Amino acid sequence: MLSSLSRPRALALCALPVAALFAVVGLAPLPYAIAQPGTTADVLGKDKGREVITITGAPVRPTEGQLRMTTILATGPSTEVDLGDVADAWFRTDRAVLPRESVYPSGKSDAEIEKRNLGQMKQSQDAATLAALDYLKLDPEEVKVTLHLADIGGPSAGLLFSLGIVDKLDDGDLTGGKTVAGTGTIDADGTVGAVGGVSLKTQAAARDGATVFLVPKAECSDAQAERPKGLRLVPVTALSDAVASLRALEQGQESKVPSC
Repeated sequence: MLSSLSRPRALALCALPVAALFAVVGLAPLPYAIAQPGTTADVLGKDKGREVITITGAPVRPTEGQLRMTTILATGPSTEVDLGDVADAWFRTDRAVLPRESVYPSGKSDAEIEKRNLGQMKQSQDAATLAALDYLKLDPEEVKVTLHLADIGGPSAGLLFSLGIVDKLDDGDLTGGKTVAGTGTIDADGTVGAVGGVSLKTQAAARDGATVFLVPKAECSDAQAERPKGLRLVPVTALSDAVASLRALEQGQESKVPSC
């Protein structure tokens, strides 16, 4: 049949299946999630009218400045991401293309994933409280800490929760009246762990006024990838590292503070 057609028409007919294939590929859902800088929240302040950190059983001092935990905003586990979405995000510094399974566990419904994330947040808050009270040598049986942060799940705010508790209970101000942001999981012994998405979180931090960003040491290179101008990256491996660095910055001892 093609032999009886002119060359242009034959090429056109041959191109149709190829074009159709590209159209299908372009519209087909892909196993990726698209992430971007999310919200930040000051753990020294209020969230929806409630104090993020409430402490009883010990004197609480007024604080200055802000300690902002950071998040990323990712497409939902059931959201379909196509080739066009991936191509658009790939060339933007404020977007990241991530394997969906690195963001959400496979085989789980949206409701199950939300429940899991909220469970991780509760575990993170408990560990953050224990780490802070242990650092301050305070008895968790006598000092009660309640943490409240609505609509945010996962464990990555642990470090900032601990710092907020320390700042409210310890002598001296950690922020020096400035806006400090950061991310990192925390264990009850004060060990800080990696979280992912730090190149997006630094952008969220700078957008909301931070000049210092505390980052798990293992993720320094990721944090540097899209570091906003004027944002200082301070690597940490433990709660004690973070407190020491913030105190040195507050006292103007820049040479004592490590950088990524």
